[in-house]
Amino acid sequence: MTKIMTPAERAVCALTLGQPDEIPTFELEFQLSEEFFGYELSDPRFSSQIFPTLSPKEVERAAYDLADKYARVYGTATACDIGGAALSGDPEKDARPGLDYAIIPIYSPWWNDVKHPVTVAFRKRLREHFGNTRLFGGHGDGTFAIPSGSDMYGFAYRIADEPEEVLAQAERMAQNAIEANKRQKEAGLDVALLCSDYCYNSGPFLSPAMFDEYITPFLAKICKAGREDGLYIIKHTDGNIMPILDSLVAAGPHALHSIDPMAGVDIREVKRMYGDRVALCGNVHCAALQTGTDEEVRESAEYCLKYGGEGGGYIFATSNVPFKGMPPERYAMILDIWKEHRKY
Repeated sequence: MTKIMTPAERAVCALTLGQPDEIPTFELEFQLSEEFFGYELSDPRFSSQIFPTLSPKEVERAAYDLADKYARVYGTATACDIGGAALSGDPEKDARPGLDYAIIPIYSPWWNDVKHPVTVAFRKRLREHFGNTRLFGGHGDGTFAIPSGSDMYGFAYRIADEPEEVLAQAERMAQNAIEANKRQKEAGLDVALLCSDYCYNSGPFLSPAMFDEYITPFLAKICKAGREDGLYIIKHTDGNIMPILDSLVAAGPHALHSIDPMAGVDIREVKRMYGDRVALCGNVHCAALQTGTDEEVRESAEYCLKYGGEGGGYIFATSNVPFKGMPPERYAMILDIWKEHRKY
């Protein structure tokens, strides 16, 4: 009899190139919690105005309440299943089950402080809800990303005029990320989500040779240190990664995200090339989710599940995130398709 895995076990199996009993799912962020469940994944008590006025007991209560929201959104419970916590007032939304993510994205300014009272209380409450059935993930990158429009010329001039200083800065950024990731692991995170974007739809913002000088070695250091600290590493970048795909794989993450179809990246081809070396996450077409037909959405989701999931080593996700403005019914649709096809 096939063992029924927990979502965390499925994610670990996929990230280590195995084939779990089901294809897991997650997103780097979920920006539609209000549309789906009636409330944002935030709490006004953590504002800079209110937080300093809270007593220790009030801090713990706020952390617990936020953790209850996370459990509601990212687990499988309805609002009533967790004691009516964070009821929206909308019976339909309150009755909707959670998203069933294998990796829960947690972005908090306190996670680098292992002993911060919010970190301690939030982590404790989440583990009460989930035990070890989910992985917790947080931002962990420390490499150069595409500069903003106002900074692009300055960055280019610095590479031309001060290459040693740019390399020294890259080293400092990587070391800072390594130390931050170590603290996050101590605070209870399992996955480092490396979210520096490198590519436009036309290709990377640096030539492949320059990428290998200014980014690849430092990305490799972050991946190596994270692995040694017991973290799983998921490297995200949108855009056309094909010119730097060799370098991304060589840097040593457990998985690549987002395998962007809007930039012409085909998950079937990436799987053929590197499916034995790196896991893949994503590839469900975000533009189709936003403005395409239902048929286009279904075709994209089923394509990813078929060719990404083949042989294991795949986590189902969009090619970016379920962002504000995306029709919530479209994201609900691909979750239903995932549920139809997730079993191996």
